[in-house]
Amino acid sequence: MKSGLNILWILVFLISCGEVKEKKSVSTINTNNVTAKDILGNSNYPAICYGGYRNKTRDIQPTIEELKTDMKILSAMGIRIVRTYNVHLDHSENLLKAINELQKEDKNFEMYVMLGAWIDCKNAWTELPLDHHKESERNEVEIKEAVRLANLYPNIVKIVAVGNEAMVKWATEYYVQPNIILKWVNHLQNLKKEGKLNKDLWITTSDNFASWGGGSNEYHTDDLNKLIAAVDYISMHTYPMHDTHYNPKFWKGEHNEHTLSNLEDIEKAMQRSLAYAQSQYQGVKNYMERLGIHKPIHIGETGWASTSNEFYGPKGANATDELKQGMYYKHMRDWTEKEQLSCFYFEAFDEPWKNAQNPAGSENHFGLFTVDGKAKYALWHLVDEHKFEGLRRDGNKITKTFNGDKQALINSVLPSLVNH
Repeated sequence: MKSGLNILWILVFLISCGEVKEKKSVSTINTNNVTAKDILGNSNYPAICYGGYRNKTRDIQPTIEELKTDMKILSAMGIRIVRTYNVHLDHSENLLKAINELQKEDKNFEMYVMLGAWIDCKNAWTELPLDHHKESERNEVEIKEAVRLANLYPNIVKIVAVGNEAMVKWATEYYVQPNIILKWVNHLQNLKKEGKLNKDLWITTSDNFASWGGGSNEYHTDDLNKLIAAVDYISMHTYPMHDTHYNPKFWKGEHNEHTLSNLEDIEKAMQRSLAYAQSQYQGVKNYMERLGIHKPIHIGETGWASTSNEFYGPKGANATDELKQGMYYKHMRDWTEKEQLSCFYFEAFDEPWKNAQNPAGSENHFGLFTVDGKAKYALWHLVDEHKFEGLRRDGNKITKTFNGDKQALINSVLPSLVNH
């Protein structure tokens, strides 16, 4: 056990932290008539980022039956909107097929999709020189596929995102300039006007808060301003966990806080993490409103890894364990529900392909479920409530991590601060 932990205080916190309320929608409506405007910002439609990959490579695509199983699990926890990323892979179309089959099997099954079209710069992922001012020829193919799927499954696809973190400059392998995203957003908006896409389909791009103008002035360009005017809403990403290393001032807090017990110190740090995310949201909102534009902003991604052997783990910021993940999840759900924001929490299940060369890398461990279907601490209360009764993932019952042993969870907790 870590020194300084107040066991009684911890147990009280563990009970209270497990009280995230997941709401279930009343599925008595025609899904064809449900629009993005109806579900985004609606607390009856909790959202999550989803990838169904079980293996260390995306060459092994999940089957439709595996995708159906995952959708049943997510539905049982109250999720009603899932976000996916790459339409050129079988995963996206098979996910839509899986949801469609579930709706045929159960007329009350309700799940919607935010479909992502991947956008790259010229020569991305090759050995050729990158040109961030030109785009990959693949982008047109990706957009056409997104249009095809949105038209094939209008009862499921309610949002299309042009690119994922495609404008933020730290995405050095592939980022593009805003004018490229703007081109495709305008293209999709024009298809809506021409009746070639559902008029109620919402178009956005999902990107880092800085890319939306909420950070440094280098992103404040005429093309970004035009893009903000062109999208139906802003989908922004915020990751305080990453900045426990890259911008750690908020994480460390004031020196006099370190006299608190370890768990009290952790709770203070997680409250600061929430405030950090809120400040990034507010930065985007302030920039948008300075342009004289008023439209919804929703959280396209945010999350917290449960383990890391990198900058965020025990040799770095001490940020990654299941307790902190559970705290962050609860804080974000509570805040976004109160403010009527959708939060596409990253992510549903661990995906081992994301850093296949380093199994303990943080990118593999953002899931609220492990690959084999164990519910991490953030969802223990749902297991207690028997939400997953009769459900299995790859043959495994949905059980708690640590076998539900709170003391074992406590023993795994890292101090919140480096050089504590």
